Amino acid sequence: MLGYLIRRIAAMLPVLFGVTFLIFALVYAMPGDPIASLAGDRPLPPSTVEALRERYHLDEPLITQYLLYMGGLLRGDFGTDFFDRPVLDMIAERWPTTLQLALTAWVLKLVIGLAVGIFGALHRGRAGDHLTLAFTVLFVALPGFVIAFMAQLVFGLKLEWFPIAGIAEGWPLSFVLPALVVALEAAAPLARLTRSSLVDTLGSEFIRTARAKGASPGRVVWGHALRNSMIPVVTYLGLSLAAMLGGAVIVESVFNLPGIGGLLVQAVQTQQGTIVVGVATFIILIYLLVNLLVDISYGIIDPRVRNG
Repeated sequence: MLGYLIRRIAAMLPVLFGVTFLIFALVYAMPGDPIASLAGDRPLPPSTVEALRERYHLDEPLITQYLLYMGGLLRGDFGTDFFDRPVLDMIAERWPTTLQLALTAWVLKLVIGLAVGIFGALHRGRAGDHLTLAFTVLFVALPGFVIAFMAQLVFGLKLEWFPIAGIAEGWPLSFVLPALVVALEAAAPLARLTRSSLVDTLGSEFIRTARAKGASPGRVVWGHALRNSMIPVVTYLGLSLAAMLGGAVIVESVFNLPGIGGLLVQAVQTQQGTIVVGVATFIILIYLLVNLLVDISYGIIDPRVRNG
């Protein structure tokens, strides 16, 4: 297991360097001068502009800026904005909101997606399966912002069950509605994946053997089929959790939640490239960490994966 873990970590390093360089290059190519935008309509003195560009290494070539940034990142330094505020502190300030939203949405998605997918697989070809298909098509087709506005209108304004913006009510009241929006978007593909994987497993030879030996239907489904159909489901669950932890940008914007998704949007609007790169790097690290945990779960579920 240790060798498998080392191999997976080694495979992550090129991804980390490659993706961070791509993001850094895209930020570097953004139009406009971020230093000039600091003063608004009143231009800064040339000496001040030159000093600021030198202070933040904006006068250096792209590769030099990237190497300086990665050198700081290896020391745990995500950089500072143009007002000398550490980017990591800004992320830490907003991270609890995103974490609460992501974990609430992930649990809701897990319950809804698995329940609908298992229900569809056990009623294959019947009315229950058609209902599962209708559910997945509906929430795959609807854009996230449409679901968000509909949820605000129905459950916030009409029924007045939940607040429609902000986190003044705290968890769970302020987070249930936006988390449900995120969960419904992600539960639809999870339900389809669970259904198809479970249907394939139920048609396998070892399932027919278990039935022939007299195993009860519950034992066949819960003891044999479900566990053996979980590897693709675990992959999706892990990667979708990473996406949620990265910040549901649209939902955080619609519900005015002070998470890292909102921080990223503000940084792009104000041309704060250091914040954009810092937040994006943080999200990448979350993706890689969760992906590593998914790989470890593979090795636990199926020993053939870690021995391969």
